[in-house]
Amino acid sequence: MGEVCKEKNTNLWLSVIWRVCNVFMSFFFALAAYVQINDPDAGLWMAGYAVPALLCASIGLKPHVTETLPWRRVADLHVMISSAVVAMLGWTLYKERITEIFHQEEGREFSGLLLTVVWLLLCRHSGRDPVGMLRVSTAAAITVFPFVAWLYYHVNKELRSNWPSHCKTAI
Repeated sequence: MGEVCKEKNTNLWLSVIWRVCNVFMSFFFALAAYVQINDPDAGLWMAGYAVPALLCASIGLKPHVTETLPWRRVADLHVMISSAVVAMLGWTLYKERITEIFHQEEGREFSGLLLTVVWLLLCRHSGRDPVGMLRVSTAAAITVFPFVAWLYYHVNKELRSNWPSHCKTAI
């Protein structure tokens, strides 16, 4: 009896952490959509981040939403389109031999879209069974990364010195 109670308690905590990670990622993707406001192709990039923000928010509110057909279709479509754009941007970065990807706009776009793809794939079918330790641990690590990277670039202004002006003024 005590073993069953312990397992339920663990599953409860994993579920809470999973939902919190999705709320934080929703906030991050919403912030990423917001900072696109002064980008030359803002509408495209705002949609690219707003869709995952809404999908993550829905998981934060109701984790089993990932098993509904509308959620899966929207997530799959976003993953498919984003993967195609990531492949094109990745090829451009490779072809031009760019190594410091955060210093190039294409590199930042590549990284941001890759993050949305990885996150949405991590979320896929997370509502079927209790989320496991591996998924939650991966989610926690991924959730921390964009906030730490954003803070790092915000604090170290010299890293942003050669960015275009529209990348320096939103936040």
